[in-house]
Amino acid sequence: MFSSSTPSSTEESTTENANNAISAWQKRLAQLWAFIVSHPKSVATIILVVSMTLFLTLNVNGHWDFALPLRGKKLLALMVVGYAIGVSTLLFQTLTHNPILTPSLLGFDSLYVLLQSLLVFFLGAISFTSINPITKFTLEIVLMFGASLLLFQLLFSKNSQDLTRLILVGVIFGVLFRSLSALIARLINPDDFVVIQSASYAQFNTVNPQLLGISLFICIISGLFVWRWRYQCDVLMLGKAQATNLGINYQRLAFGLLTVIAVLVATATALVGPVTFFGLLVCALTNRLARNMYHSERLILVSLVAMICLVLGQTVFEQVLGMAGVLSVVIELAGGIVFLLLIFMTQPR
Repeated sequence: MFSSSTPSSTEESTTENANNAISAWQKRLAQLWAFIVSHPKSVATIILVVSMTLFLTLNVNGHWDFALPLRGKKLLALMVVGYAIGVSTLLFQTLTHNPILTPSLLGFDSLYVLLQSLLVFFLGAISFTSINPITKFTLEIVLMFGASLLLFQLLFSKNSQDLTRLILVGVIFGVLFRSLSALIARLINPDDFVVIQSASYAQFNTVNPQLLGISLFICIISGLFVWRWRYQCDVLMLGKAQATNLGINYQRLAFGLLTVIAVLVATATALVGPVTFFGLLVCALTNRLARNMYHSERLILVSLVAMICLVLGQTVFEQVLGMAGVLSVVIELAGGIVFLLLIFMTQPR
């Protein structure tokens, strides 16, 4: 009789202990999440510093004189790209009042690929690879900046914001640019096509050090303007009519923000290549972690989150996985999933 009841009591005690352990872990996770939400910038800064330290020191094996300069330049490039994509996407969502829009969805990545295809088609693969990096970088920024301003102008050409027209025009131009790139790919030889194919994806491993100085200068200048406009951006989120009533010069502010967005998008794309969904991913994470919607917090937080994703992700792929994968592919996959979730989770008004 006692022997038959003992296993049941033991099982109940084991189940109760397991439930208590699970409850304790859930409580700790809840406390950790509450701390992260209440101090998002501090936590993100700590994670970024740890990620940077791992990126610079992991598997160096004593070759500090060779590893540190090489990894330092690559680290700076990752941080510049993270800032440029994160801030430009956040500002674009502020202007459009839409959390699922990003400048990369409007055809600029396709324009970049078309430009690479045209250069290879007219110059050849050998001449393409021997172009002065600064000249090529400047040409890409100028062309993409001009196209960006031309397309963004459609958003503010009328009294009301025409988001549908903007998206349709962006999609149409994106399809046009991709079709032209595909046509060029059929006209060139396979060796030249390989060069175009490698330029069609973001390359976080091979960044030209000569371009870092220009990119960093552009980001610093744009950062000064954006930080000066942070309070006006808060008012801008109320809508065009409300912002105008509160004393905001809407046309001037919109043109300034669009200029900064165009420059940052062009800089990031020309530096590493097209990254479509990365800005959407980091902005979604930032909006989830931010304590409020003030740009004085979100501008800093989105930069930190973007830098963490790139630096920590590149550290894992280089030092842990031995370059068995490509970071840009994982970013596109995660960003695409977030994009679909945002679409299906958005409730119609």
